[in-house]
Amino acid sequence: MARLPDVRLPPLRPYGGSGLEPEGDYDGLEFIEADFVGQRARGARFMDCRLRRCALDEARFGRVRFTDCVLDGVRGVGTDLAEATLRDVELTDARLGGVQLHGATLERVVVRGGKIDYLNLRKATLKDVTFEGCVLSEADFGAATLERVVFRDCALRRVDFSAARMKDVDLRAAAELDIARGVDRLSGAVISPAQLLDLAPVFAAQIGVRVEPPTD
Repeated sequence: MARLPDVRLPPLRPYGGSGLEPEGDYDGLEFIEADFVGQRARGARFMDCRLRRCALDEARFGRVRFTDCVLDGVRGVGTDLAEATLRDVELTDARLGGVQLHGATLERVVVRGGKIDYLNLRKATLKDVTFEGCVLSEADFGAATLERVVFRDCALRRVDFSAARMKDVDLRAAAELDIARGVDRLSGAVISPAQLLDLAPVFAAQIGVRVEPPTD
């Protein structure tokens, strides 16, 4: 069972700045409908913050740190969060596409609701992460490390687990489980009997077994 984040935000101050800065420190702030399109804030640090309905298109936030934060209704295409650190974070009702989280570290994170297309988590480390009620379309977990990760009531469509390493990963409650690549990397995961039947042709193809009807 993945441990959930315990985010208890203090009274927040509204953010009054015009933009973010690289290596900037943001503590105890609320960002409401802020426009961060195309901004550069590599290495910025957010602690005890809430971002609500902010626009993140083409934002460059590599190596950013979110600690004890809530991201609610954020949206964007092509957001760069490579090598970011998310610890004790709630991400709710996001609408994102092509998000770069390769090499990132996610610990005690819940992704609830929303839809994320082409999520890049290659070589990322996920520990105590819950995906709940969301749609992940063509997510890439290639060479990622997943420990105590739960997929609950979410749709995994054309997901890539190539070279991933799993420990205590629970896929049983996924609403959809469509694995495009990496079915051989499910060691360390648990699936339901129904999912096993659905994946049987993929498992057979993986080990070179042909499945054909009997001849007369």
